[in-house]
Amino acid sequence: MRVVTISAGYGTGGSVIGPAVAERLDVPFVDRAIPSAVAEEIGCSLEEALAHDDRAEHGLGRLLSGAARLPTVTFGGIDVYLPEASYTPEEEFVARTEKVIKETVRRRGGVVLGRAGAIVLKDEPNALHVRLCAPVRRRVAQTMAISGVSEREARRMVEETDRARGAYVKHFYRADMTDPSLYHLMIDSTVIAVPACVDMIVTAVESLDR
Repeated sequence: MRVVTISAGYGTGGSVIGPAVAERLDVPFVDRAIPSAVAEEIGCSLEEALAHDDRAEHGLGRLLSGAARLPTVTFGGIDVYLPEASYTPEEEFVARTEKVIKETVRRRGGVVLGRAGAIVLKDEPNALHVRLCAPVRRRVAQTMAISGVSEREARRMVEETDRARGAYVKHFYRADMTDPSLYHLMIDSTVIAVPACVDMIVTAVESLDR
């Protein structure tokens, strides 16, 4: 069973590299199906599950924009600013997300992007844990090139997302998502081309089969 977790700093291309690795390994890319499964587990709407999911960029931006108005909690990989009417405990979303990830990869293997996968699956035999990282300035430049936004906006996106996802890992797992000890492989995907990054990860996974 081939399992890869990818922790990707904003602007490092995790959403491109992750699916490419999954395709090469012929395993599922465990990403968009997670919020749907969590919603079904909890019995909430998909919209609510997406709002608490650290890979839902539209949810991230919408929720972060309320920082000045609403109380802060850490929820599903992002800082969430929730009205008092919210009733589902944050721990419930985290626990159900962990359950979905573990059950999915144990049935079929897979590539998991974000969601503290390296910690959630730290005891999974032969799982490869990867961190895509780079200095902020290079991630800002890559975000500008891909998204066509200004330097100021790109920097805001990178820094706010780093802060939110870092807070999630620290709050729920008492860990630093940039800690090298969590990973087998760390790659600067802003200077190494995407195909080469994919090759490196696939080669590392295949070495575990020997």
